Amino acid sequence: MDYIQPDHPRAESLKIRKKLAEGFKKGLVTPEGLSAHGRGEAFDYILGEKTPEQAKKAIKAGAAEILLADEPVFSVNGNVAALVPEEIAKINEKGGIQVEVNLFHESEDRKRKIGKYLKEKGVEKVLGTEIEYLTDISEIQSQRRKVDERGIKRADTVIIPLEDGDRAKALKKLGKRTITIDLNPLSRTAKAADVTIVDNIIRALPLLTEKIDKLCQTPSKKLEKILADFDNKRNLNLTIQSMLNRLEKLSEN
Repeated sequence: MDYIQPDHPRAESLKIRKKLAEGFKKGLVTPEGLSAHGRGEAFDYILGEKTPEQAKKAIKAGAAEILLADEPVFSVNGNVAALVPEEIAKINEKGGIQVEVNLFHESEDRKRKIGKYLKEKGVEKVLGTEIEYLTDISEIQSQRRKVDERGIKRADTVIIPLEDGDRAKALKKLGKRTITIDLNPLSRTAKAADVTIVDNIIRALPLLTEKIDKLCQTPSKKLEKILADFDNKRNLNLTIQSMLNRLEKLSEN
């Protein structure tokens, strides 16, 4: 990425695109994944490409949710693996969170490539890549219904970044708590999740890991209060309002 000038106004965005392009060449990312990223990038531009205050509140609630969970699982798709593999390894270690590969555009070969790549980046164990442990969640209609019986199948809390709404709703109906990182506050996923972090995963995941580390010694009652004080719907509405305010300011300049 040396050719990207650091003073370029879109330097960070260009670096992210480069990561995804490299992920595509490695067989981690699909063409559809590249398209989905472009949609998210448009929302990030409206956010001002920085973590909003509402996202910071959601990150704190998400950390509390993870620390209170008995069986938290981080669900990884191709885009997530390509963008933040080292951060996945960190949250796996610091949060005691299992990592599972789960794909909308399902491919055993791509699952194995993603699993191998994550292990190279420091994730000790990756679920979802061994056929003998796969089972179905019938409530999920897409190929994402194929899950690891040691991971998402038994999880009480699932982190579902860059997600599709159908699975988010299905997991919630099954009684599982869900945390999502989604740049679109209007998406079905954002509305269905228990905690929605409206931010770029490049920024949000390091902050989530850091917050888990800070709160790891906090008593359960205090963690429960953090969650009780957090209203996901209200937080989403405030996020949308702040985005509208920024658009209005941009239009005036």
